[in-house]
Amino acid sequence: MNVITILCDTLRRDHVGAYTGGAPLDQCWSGEAPAWSVPTPNMDRLAARGTVFDNAYIGSTPCMPARRDIYTGRLEFLERGWGPLEEDDRDLPRQVSGPPNRSVQWMMEQGHRVSCLLTDHFHLWEQGSGNYHMGYTGFEFVRGIESDALYTDPIDFPCPEGDRLGKNERHWRNVHFIRQRDEDYFCAQVCRKAADWLRRNRAHGDFYLHLDIFDPHEPWDPPEDILKQFDPRGYAVEGLRAAAPYAPWRDHYSEEQFDNMRARYAAKVVFLDRWLGAVFDAMDELDLWRDTLLIFTTDHGTWNGDHGRMGKLGTHQYDGCAHIPFIACHPELGHGERRDQLVQLMDIYPTVLSAVGRPLPEMPSGRPLHGVDLLPALADPSAPTRECALMGMFGKSVSVTDGDWTLHQSPVAANQPLYWYGYHLARFINYDLGPYKDGRRAVADGMTWPAPTSLHDKAQDPNELVNLAAERPDKLAEMQDKLRAELLRLQAPQEQALRLGLA
Repeated sequence: MNVITILCDTLRRDHVGAYTGGAPLDQCWSGEAPAWSVPTPNMDRLAARGTVFDNAYIGSTPCMPARRDIYTGRLEFLERGWGPLEEDDRDLPRQVSGPPNRSVQWMMEQGHRVSCLLTDHFHLWEQGSGNYHMGYTGFEFVRGIESDALYTDPIDFPCPEGDRLGKNERHWRNVHFIRQRDEDYFCAQVCRKAADWLRRNRAHGDFYLHLDIFDPHEPWDPPEDILKQFDPRGYAVEGLRAAAPYAPWRDHYSEEQFDNMRARYAAKVVFLDRWLGAVFDAMDELDLWRDTLLIFTTDHGTWNGDHGRMGKLGTHQYDGCAHIPFIACHPELGHGERRDQLVQLMDIYPTVLSAVGRPLPEMPSGRPLHGVDLLPALADPSAPTRECALMGMFGKSVSVTDGDWTLHQSPVAANQPLYWYGYHLARFINYDLGPYKDGRRAVADGMTWPAPTSLHDKAQDPNELVNLAAERPDKLAEMQDKLRAELLRLQAPQEQALRLGLA
């Protein structure tokens, strides 16, 4: 069986029609949401022929930690933060395709499979994470988005004034040279290249294609005609940059600016959906649905006014960031069905290997695989996955959900002891790390969120706006027990329970 994984960046679950039924957003999660609906006909088209997972959650966050979960089948955030693959990682593309720098003929003779990465995701090449492409048979990088240092020409070009001295100045400089029409937008280029790759490589047996699409991550710069579907003013709103600050929105925006930024995000989703159609059309044309498993998901959501915030980070992994879309389209199983099992991004690892007929490797140093093969859940609505999902960012609060309740456990005041496992330094998100000794580095400053432990009843409060920790001490203790048990089951570093006050 072939496998295609489509990983979009920063896609909110309530902007995907399979989870809203096309209803206006303010009817989906809170009156704080805008009153528009977000049409996603191509994502809906995938859901109609696939299986929609209603209880899919992130693991490690943000962008690159989520990808390391996918590439290794293990939660990264319990051991370290944003970083590259390390030499003892059994990364997914290498498990599919075997050792690097071998011929395609050799791979096929050895029972390996052709793999390809198509992406515009600049973080994959950025300092501190730039080696995730190395295990693929082939890869292509669509350049120019966000802070990609592509063009340096000393010319004038359109750029929001607030971006002139920031990293997104590079984005606007690149766009000036690259973008002449809709087909030149970065996600459009990735999807067109994917459709072409499928046409050229259809004859391969059991290939793995990984699309890592940066949209709808900032910069939020969709075509203005789509933006005007959500805000008739289009770009005629002054004082806005290409990206929302990761902060309470009232500290930065007026109501009018806030609404326009949310409209830009919604328009980005609509534009992404439009170009996903090119990939799905190619699959129709090549009759790929009959022998291909397609997995569609995201690394995390973003705040869209939830908890008074925009952007991500800054607080617990509440529902708007942690609860994600996840749709799997199998040739034979679960067509048009839904599943309520708890699934997470590290489940992609064993699921892909199972689907392409490659064995699970032994994990390094005897550490357990955290991911679960989802093929049984596609075949059987009652097949178990996990009892709890654990999620978080390195050194911050740790969240756990059983699908009915969610706990966001804050560290003790000192946020100690805390260790960074692995020899690589923190080069993208800074931490004060000590010298490397016995496989780890002490973290002097974990920079935890200024948010108290919170407890939420998902049935009554799906967006986790009401903290019941003080009102329900019995349920708080029960969920803390589940968190403690999950840390043990996953063989997390023992000091995690100490710094979370759960020892």
